[in-house]
Amino acid sequence: MSGDSYKLIANNKKAYHEYFIDEKYEAGISLAGTEVKSCRMGKCSIKEAFVRIEDGQVYIYGMHISPYEKGNIFNRDSVRVRKLLMHKDEIRKLDGKVREKGVTIVPLQVYFKGPLVKVQIGLARGKKLYDKRDDIAKKDMRREAERSFKVKNLY
Repeated sequence: MSGDSYKLIANNKKAYHEYFIDEKYEAGISLAGTEVKSCRMGKCSIKEAFVRIEDGQVYIYGMHISPYEKGNIFNRDSVRVRKLLMHKDEIRKLDGKVREKGVTIVPLQVYFKGPLVKVQIGLARGKKLYDKRDDIAKKDMRREAERSFKVKNLY
């Protein structure tokens, strides 16, 4: 992030567990004013969200933004379909890759970049069960090594 303020709103850790992330892209997101205010308060979730390309446009489904408390009649549906803003050439490139077997697009992060809400999306390939077990084993070994290193440094 070059010089702009960067504030994380929502993170999708599950995506890294479920998928191999090949490429990452940054996209703007079309939001209503009350949704932006709700995001500023950190009331956003992308755990169940997914991305689709339809008619040359990119949409995010299942992204949950809680209604803004002071928004009354201006509040929108909390899980409505939202449009992602990307360049046409990026959309064409993504669309070509998604047509390959086993490739999908998943949202990875939602964050503020300056005053704008951005979504980081990733081209993802699904992991098999043995890949997930392998990742868990590596994480456990690393955690154990860090724990033993801490114990040695205490004495």
